[in-house]
Amino acid sequence: MNSSQLLGFTTFAYLFASILYIAIFVFRAERIGIVASLVTLVSFLAQTTGIVLRWVESYKMGFGHAPLSNMYESLVFFSWATAIFYLWLEWRFKNRTIGAFAVPFAFLSMAYASFGSQIDSEIKPLVPALQSNWLIAHVVTCFIGYAAFAVAGGMGVMYLLKDRHETNVGGKKGQDSGLLATLPSLRVIDDLIYKCIIFGFVWLSTGIITGAIWANKAWGTYWSWDPKETWSLITWFVYAAALHARFVRGWSGRRIAWLAVIGVFSVVFTYYGVNFLLSGLHSYGRPTE
Repeated sequence: MNSSQLLGFTTFAYLFASILYIAIFVFRAERIGIVASLVTLVSFLAQTTGIVLRWVESYKMGFGHAPLSNMYESLVFFSWATAIFYLWLEWRFKNRTIGAFAVPFAFLSMAYASFGSQIDSEIKPLVPALQSNWLIAHVVTCFIGYAAFAVAGGMGVMYLLKDRHETNVGGKKGQDSGLLATLPSLRVIDDLIYKCIIFGFVWLSTGIITGAIWANKAWGTYWSWDPKETWSLITWFVYAAALHARFVRGWSGRRIAWLAVIGVFSVVFTYYGVNFLLSGLHSYGRPTE
């Protein structure tokens, strides 16, 4: 079995895991929780093996490099980072309903990588600007941050749904029942959103710094206001504003949840929209920042 086959299996495994987690949420079928967790773990391990195999295959082709050099590989890594981040959350907070709002990100990323018409999955030599030891540091840090923001956005949706439901039940909090009863309390969700944003913000900041150092080595300047750089900075400011509002203004709950959701759209445009809709230094080879 080669890396493409194994990663293809991972796509459908994450789909199955997503269905199981959604079933837990919709039907309150907690008995299948352990199955959902095991499927997600097996998917993650298979994906990890696929990534390693792809790395080995590149060396066998004579131009070995980390599998982080194009849109396909970055989508795979984003899915991987989302899965491991969610598995840690599930282990830490012992609540599987979060999976209904997190694991689908891992599936959708793999699905687009596998079936997207604009995605080239072929292993190719690195273009000169990508032949740097900073490649791994920059891409890994950025995408760990993106994964944390994706989960934060999913939990932002979770918060807004639960908050709206509780508000509509007699106008009083704490009277939750039915479909949303299995979700964590609003206080717990709010705390998770906040912690995910902090975690992602630290990694994104590191990614921007490593990217600037890499840019200086590749192009002779730390910052050139390339569209990718500009939108990375915009995304950074979105989350910086969220943290500022939390620390200084005391914002919490609904407003932070909305900022988490808005932030995901900024991340998506920074990652996908800029690559395909705008031209710049980062447009060649469908880059991965």
